[in-house]
Amino acid sequence: MAPHAEHGPEDLCTAGTALYARALREGRLHTEEAAAAPCLAAFGLLQPAVCDLAWLEPVAPAVALHRLLRASAQRVAEERHRESRLAETFEPLMRIDGPLTAGTDAPALRVLSGIPEINQSISEVMDDAASELLCIQPNAHYGDRRGKLAQNLSLERDQALLDRGGRIRTLYQHTQRHLPLVRARYEQLRGDAEARSLDEVTRRLIVADRKVAFIPADEEATMALEIRHPALIAYFVSTFERLWQLATPMFPEAARLPSLNGVTPRQRAIAALLVEGHTDTAIADRLGMNVRTARVHIAKLAATLGSESRAQLGYLIGRSGILDPQG
Repeated sequence: MAPHAEHGPEDLCTAGTALYARALREGRLHTEEAAAAPCLAAFGLLQPAVCDLAWLEPVAPAVALHRLLRASAQRVAEERHRESRLAETFEPLMRIDGPLTAGTDAPALRVLSGIPEINQSISEVMDDAASELLCIQPNAHYGDRRGKLAQNLSLERDQALLDRGGRIRTLYQHTQRHLPLVRARYEQLRGDAEARSLDEVTRRLIVADRKVAFIPADEEATMALEIRHPALIAYFVSTFERLWQLATPMFPEAARLPSLNGVTPRQRAIAALLVEGHTDTAIADRLGMNVRTARVHIAKLAATLGSESRAQLGYLIGRSGILDPQG
């Protein structure tokens, strides 16, 4: 039997609703049957029968509702009491005459720890954004559960900004141009949303209304920096604009990546890294692909140029002119 999903009494599960309704009609429910919905006992909707503990009796809906509402009101009262005590605690501290107590503006730099805190901060900033969102999205693991949840959350935030008349521009790596979830994202968005791609992009960047930026603070992306310093924001925006001009359009109208003498744009990007002496692993990491895919492209590039060795491939790349600025 599948584990029972956690939920509150306001979101009573289908199994719980059906069993509770049956108990109300029949007057009782066997404990073995109630095991399918442990939430009923947890929320006080079922209670042991006095005459036989193998059976459970339903609590009248009006009584159960009254108890749940009373518990909710008590929690609200406790939270308000907590807020009052917090205000009492911090009020004298805010009256201290010091360089960090005078203003109420958000700090220019703040460290966010953990995915929930990062998402909450981004959501709060996005709720206040009105005109523009700039994003750099490197290779992401859209196939896993975490990636799909993040995708759904960002879709909601982005659509809300677009509905307010805002504009969104996103830079991806070329490897993501044809990912199903990326395509589906832009099929769902309604409004002024554009996307372009490059062989290589920087680490993830989000800039909202040219006032607040978010960048990763660790390799695992479980920490981030929230940045409000005008000079740093201006630097991020300038970097984004330059990369945007170099990028290839992919939405709303995709531009085809041109090949040169049988060498694809992906192979040219790999060729540039090969002549710099990078390993297959480093090339795959830089271009957002797995090592096996990188090696397949290297083999095709070698076959196209007629190379029989790694050393000869570097020489032939330089001689071919495929890396020349004018093609």
